[in-house]
Formats: sequence, C-alpha cells, structure tokens
Amino acid sequence: MQALYYVGPERLELRDTEEAPLTEGESRVRIQATGICGSDLHAYHGHDPRRRPPLILGHEAAGEVIEGVLAGKRVTMNPLIVCGHCDYCLEGRQNLCSNRTMIGMTRPGTFAETLTIPDHCLIELPDSLDAVAAALTEPTATALHGINRLERALSRPLSEARVLVIGAGAVGLLAGLILRHKGVRHLRLADTNPLRRETAGRAGLVAFDPRDERPAEDAFEAVFDCVGAAPTRDMATAAVRPGGAVMHLGLQDNEGSLDVRAITLKEVSFLGAYTYTPSDLRATVELLDSGALGPLDWVEVRRLEEGAEAFAALVAGKMPAAKVILAP
Repeated sequence: MQALYYVGPERLELRDTEEAPLTEGESRVRIQATGICGSDLHAYHGHDPRRRPPLILGHEAAGEVIEGVLAGKRVTMNPLIVCGHCDYCLEGRQNLCSNRTMIGMTRPGTFAETLTIPDHCLIELPDSLDAVAAALTEPTATALHGINRLERALSRPLSEARVLVIGAGAVGLLAGLILRHKGVRHLRLADTNPLRRETAGRAGLVAFDPRDERPAEDAFEAVFDCVGAAPTRDMATAAVRPGGAVMHLGLQDNEGSLDVRAITLKEVSFLGAYTYTPSDLRATVELLDSGALGPLDWVEVRRLEEGAEAFAALVAGKMPAAKVILAP
C-alpha cells in the first residue's frame, strides 16, 4: 500500500509499504478520507516528541472495513485506544484513560490506503453521511466535548451567553457552527488570517481580526481558546466577564504566564478539555448526518500524494480551507 510518512522536521515522503498484520480483536479499514489535524502540523515541525519518525501520521478518518467483524461496513473511528478497565474508562471518561495509546502517534495512522485498529474504536456510519463529512467526526467531537464541558460551568443557558471563539481553524470554526446550532445569538470568531476569516464568513459566522479590533474586556460570558498560545490565553482572560468561563482547547504552546489574579478576582472558571468520549463521537456522527452544521463546503479535498504540498500550504498560511482532507 501507499502511505505518507513523516520522516523528519518538515519532511514527508510517500512510500510503498507493507500492510500491518491483523491481530485478534482488530479490523482493517480502507481509508477513504482523512483530515490533517493541527497536532499533525505540530509533529511535522518536529515539536512533538511523542511522534517519532518514521511514522504514518493522521487520526481523523472515515473508510470501509475490509477485514474484521464489521467487514463491508462504512465507519469512522475513535483514534484513542483505551484499556477499558481503569477508573476513567469505567466512569465513561475514556479520553482520560490511564493506559491510552493513539493511532498516528504510538502506532501507524490514517495517512495511508489502509489501517489496522481495534474493533472497539469503530463507529458505523449511516449511508447518508459521505466519507468527507464523516472524516470531520474527530475534530467536531473535540469542539462538542469542550462546549458541553463549558456549558455545565455557566450559571445561565449557553444560548443566552455572549460567546467569543478565538481561532477559526477547524476546531474553532466547528465550535462556532455547533454554538450557532445550539441557539447562541451573540457569537464572534477572532482570527488573524484573512483567508480563515473569509471562510468563516462564508459559513455564516461573524469573524474579525483581533489585531485591528481587540475584544472588549469583560464582554463575554463564554470564551473558547481554540489556538492555545500565550497571546490568546491573555486575550481570553481579559475578554471573559466576571463569573464567566474560558475553555482552553488549543495546544499551540505552553509559553507565557496565566493571569491567575484576574481569574480569581473575576471568579472565572478556566477549563481544559482533551479530545472526546465514545458518546461524544457517536453524537457527532448524528449531528453531521443531520446537516445541522451547514453544507461543509469550506473543506478542501486533495489526493494523498499531494499531502506534502498541502502541509506546506497550511504552514505558509495560504490555505483558505479550515480543514484539508486527504483522499488515498
């Protein structure tokens, strides 16, 4: 099979490689669509010591099972491989599993023609949901998980809140679309990339450049930081209203300091959210299949052999699409 390998900082190679053998309790999936995640870009730069080259990256995907218990079925997948018996798994918080591993990190990922994965990670797809839309399940579930966590921290319904989303990449844009679906009327997205702002506008969301228009202080009951950098953490902490909540979803860096004085004096709930649970993923499949998030025409599809060029364009900020899908 062909696979796109990460072979070193800012180096990707399309290689012919052998398919991995199946082990008991696993299935083989023919990948039909797979998304490029921000964490893949982080690894591409050589900034993720957990992803060691040579490695097939990728963990957002949809395809068809060609060997295994669901042979012939169309599926998406949970990239997290969990133990099922630790306290977190037994509590339904499998995303925090003490023994978790992950495709595209500790084992080969989805930037390939086929993938082997444990059966418990497979999620069947309805016939009405095409592969490109289904490949958005993972990032959409990430946004949904964060929104659900933040909503529980608010004293009033989220639909009544003034909401700021920082970052109009895939997770930020999907968060905005989910928030709109949930009835949020006062919603704004901040992004410095004009192409991303244009894409958000075409999706029906209001986006602005925070360099030209700094968000007003104490103006939003809920803030989602989908970038996760020192400047965006400062922006989120300043923009949230007393008694409000900040959801930190991005992982761009761990630099700078956090204004804990402001968080304390304003009695702000500052929350983190990591990935999703199996329930989040299944709810996301239903959400995408319903069409509630709109036409999703802001996604760009490229062939797997164009993967290296797509990574370079994303790094250069020349890609208007909030999500690039590779099709093996």
